[in-house]
Amino acid sequence: MKKLFVILALTSFAFNGLAQTKAKQEIHNNILLSASNYTAYVDPSPTEKYTPAPKGYEPFYLSHYGRHGSRWLIGNGEYTEVIDVLRRADERGKLSARGKELYDKISRFYISTDARHRLGELTDVGEQQHHRIGKRLTEHFPEIFGAKDCQVDARSTVVIRCILSMEAECEELCRFNKDLRIHNDVSNAFQYYLNREPWEKRLQDARGEMWRKANFDFRKEYTHPERFWNSITNDPEYRDEKLTSRGDVMRRTFDICANMQSHLKGISLWDYFTEEEIYDQWRIRNVDWYVNYSAGLAPFSQANLLKNFLETADTCLIDSKAKSPVMKDGTEGARIALNRDYRGATLRFGHEVVVMPMAALLELGDCYPEWPLDDLRNLDKVWANYRIFPMASNIQLIFYRPKKGNVVNMDDILVKALLNEHEVSLPGEPVTGCYYSWGKLRSYYQEKLDKYHGISRVK
Repeated sequence: MKKLFVILALTSFAFNGLAQTKAKQEIHNNILLSASNYTAYVDPSPTEKYTPAPKGYEPFYLSHYGRHGSRWLIGNGEYTEVIDVLRRADERGKLSARGKELYDKISRFYISTDARHRLGELTDVGEQQHHRIGKRLTEHFPEIFGAKDCQVDARSTVVIRCILSMEAECEELCRFNKDLRIHNDVSNAFQYYLNREPWEKRLQDARGEMWRKANFDFRKEYTHPERFWNSITNDPEYRDEKLTSRGDVMRRTFDICANMQSHLKGISLWDYFTEEEIYDQWRIRNVDWYVNYSAGLAPFSQANLLKNFLETADTCLIDSKAKSPVMKDGTEGARIALNRDYRGATLRFGHEVVVMPMAALLELGDCYPEWPLDDLRNLDKVWANYRIFPMASNIQLIFYRPKKGNVVNMDDILVKALLNEHEVSLPGEPVTGCYYSWGKLRSYYQEKLDKYHGISRVK
């Protein structure tokens, strides 16, 4: 099983945009995908090529939001709740041989790695993910990051794993271009758009309570801990007085198992579950993430971030010192004075609870399906969480401008989107290929924000 774990950890699954293949087959091919938000980042295939920029255009600005890399589990109880249940059963002689093996594996890992002092921290795997992403940024967009006057503004939430992820990517950018001008900043002042705001009732539409109930019912229907519990104990009648639910033990054990891919020297626990149990555990989490972060008005929890994307792009695209030309009808703003001197990037680092709703709010690929409440059993056929927010997941908007000309129409600035470094569609019709008019996109997104102004917390 250990050999299988290593093989699977190195497996790359086919990812053509957000091509809709059945999640069950994908997880059968690569069991690590069942880890949901614990799934390790899968590097794009070296053979994957980006659509060439339209003739006469060049990239000059990249706007980004990225999740931290692979991490340790956040809470001590995520380890100790399972260990304590197994310890009490062992003390009472109620563990089977399999149960003793499980207890020994988890306990040894917890103690030998000093996990209680590493809670929530970036792992070596997570640091390596961001070094590779940073290196590919320079390979894919040398026109931006290789420019002598390139300016990079990189900001992170105040969480250490996010700060270290930011530093890892920036190190690669600086290694590529010694003249790079980079500014790193970390502050609570950025939290309102870099992190998820506390969920508010006014953001929930009328069906919010119904969705939560449907989510609860789905979890109950697809949680079957009996076989798992009976495999690790030797007495079917054994009850732990401190144990609320056997399903919780199964869930916690699965989380420990799923997150082992975050470590260079993890342990394999996959063979304590059947393939059906693994898939059910993933489906439960898939529905939960969809209901809480992608359905209904949930994406508007990131209205502040979208607003920041729009306003920051304005400062990079437009020459603030030049007066906008006056059109024949006397209006201004239909044309812009393009900032020809700027090349750079805005890098933002945070969490999966931001990446997922932001991907839905931007309507990237198939990240925002309107799925009926009474058909959650089939959600897995059209939407899979691991495609959106694995460890080190990232959203990139790359802006292109004409190589010649001082004044352009905003619609002539083109943008394409990458989700986890794969080209994905944006709302509306592209100008060509995967390239969209920024003028039209900006208006579309601004209208979304205006429509929900007053119910979303936009500063």
